Amino acid sequence: MRGRKHMDAKTFDKSKLPSRHVTVGPERAPHRAFYYAMGLTEEEINQPFVGVATCWNEAAPCNISLMRQAQSVKRGVTIANGTPREFCTITVTDGIAMGHQGMKSSLASRDVIADSVELTMRGHSYDALVGLAGCDKSLPGMMMSMVRLNVPSVFMYGGSILPGRFHDKDVTIVDVFEAVGQHSAGNLPDEELHGLECVACPSAGACGGQYTANTMACVAEAMGLALPGSGGAPAPYESRDEYAEASGRAVMNLIANNIRPRDIVTRKSLENAATIISATGGSTNGGLHLPAIAHEAGIDFDLMEVAEIFRKTPYIADLKPGGNYVAKDLYDVGGVSMVLKLLLDGGYLHGDCLTVTGQSLADNLKDVKFNPDQKVVYPLSNPLSPTGGVVGLQGSLAPDGAIVKVAGMEKGHLKFSGPARCFDSEEECFEAVDKRQYEEGEVLVIRYEGPKGGPGMREMLSTTAALYGQGMGDKVALVTDGRFSGGTRGFCIGHVGPEAAVGGPIALIENGDIISIDAEAGTIDLDVDDATLEKRRAAWKPRETMYASGALWKYAQLVGTARKGAVTHPGGAAEKHVYADI
Repeated sequence: MRGRKHMDAKTFDKSKLPSRHVTVGPERAPHRAFYYAMGLTEEEINQPFVGVATCWNEAAPCNISLMRQAQSVKRGVTIANGTPREFCTITVTDGIAMGHQGMKSSLASRDVIADSVELTMRGHSYDALVGLAGCDKSLPGMMMSMVRLNVPSVFMYGGSILPGRFHDKDVTIVDVFEAVGQHSAGNLPDEELHGLECVACPSAGACGGQYTANTMACVAEAMGLALPGSGGAPAPYESRDEYAEASGRAVMNLIANNIRPRDIVTRKSLENAATIISATGGSTNGGLHLPAIAHEAGIDFDLMEVAEIFRKTPYIADLKPGGNYVAKDLYDVGGVSMVLKLLLDGGYLHGDCLTVTGQSLADNLKDVKFNPDQKVVYPLSNPLSPTGGVVGLQGSLAPDGAIVKVAGMEKGHLKFSGPARCFDSEEECFEAVDKRQYEEGEVLVIRYEGPKGGPGMREMLSTTAALYGQGMGDKVALVTDGRFSGGTRGFCIGHVGPEAAVGGPIALIENGDIISIDAEAGTIDLDVDDATLEKRRAAWKPRETMYASGALWKYAQLVGTARKGAVTHPGGAAEKHVYADI
């Protein structure tokens, strides 16, 4: 990007930009007075206004470096004759919210992020957007706002954390969660657990494996909303600041050429995004976030359509939690661009999709070559498995679909059948697991944790990690209408729909019912006859949650099905205007 020639300020015609409403004409003298109060010059007021939105906070290492990177974005905007205006929005960091009631806030925060960025952009009439995000839900939330507003936009990931070292092995936060299970089983002394927790997270940045944050960073590049290579470097690396500056310059080029997110986010680019998730063994949360991003553009691209892409994509990146390596390792051997190039050459990607460089995906990748001297990314001729790391399921237990991450699972372990043991909250299940009150061969069912029923569709990493820590990760299955973390591994089926709160089949399961799961065939079935189910349905009554007011109550009233992305508004299909043209 450094060599790209940029337009001068005269190129930008304010008469067609939203910021004319706050900067142009005698009637806007009071508005301009506020900008003079902040030290802006007349020249700066006459330039395009670029919102630089970050999810910076002191909640977690995922977000702590975003303010630094935002300054580099602002420098890039300024160099290219724009006027940057920095603002922050919230994040809820899953690793800290995990395993308690706080997790109900996580998915809801995605939509609050999108809404708050939209409202800030609308309220101040900014012309373009560069969004920086670090932790899980902040990435799709920021991308959703870009597509919703449809102003020229560039996404920038804050970068992953460096791996920790413990007993001469790389470790991540998931190792700590699994160590809790080992500790509860009596196999890990207090001092070992404490030693691990002190070194597992040695720097700023999002969780290091191919969990949700790194998965969605890959999505941003594959979909074309982020500069090529911008997601790879760990958060502490100075190269991130160079990419941030380039992102600021790039957004000005998009304004000059009137390239908008909906020119970039199309069905074909969404299919590219699903492909990179599957090829890297990415988070099941991708199956929730891609439909939500599509929804903002008025594109119907639901969980089962995403899963169809997963089904036919080879799994080629040996990344945690199912594999052996972390994001830094992938960056060191060639990064996401190398994976994309392999997939493009193999015919798995649409190369003609437009990106924020102003060029096509294929053009961006034309000089990328495969590095054979590494063990992280496998060639297509020798994939880790011929089908993707994430699989969609459908059947009598999940008529609206479900999803499971099979990356790292052995082929012989892709089928499971066993009696149900039901829990009506994650806490109930975690307590049973912690006390070993379950049996090998069972299917643990956690229900009333869906988008409405939770509310908030919690992740179950604490429970799944504890099972693995007890050595039972491959000896039981877990089924929920909630979600799983990108760090989850094992036979864990999430997003079951319809959810229990609306009377889906998962609400009607009783202890001992046989549940059969086949990740090869893509099925999940409840072995109970229709007459028995109807009798149970007639006796079933909806449950009230403890959230009778506040943000989570509001979320429960608005949120839709997991299959459609758990969205909270009608989306692009119902629009009567696009903000960018207001």
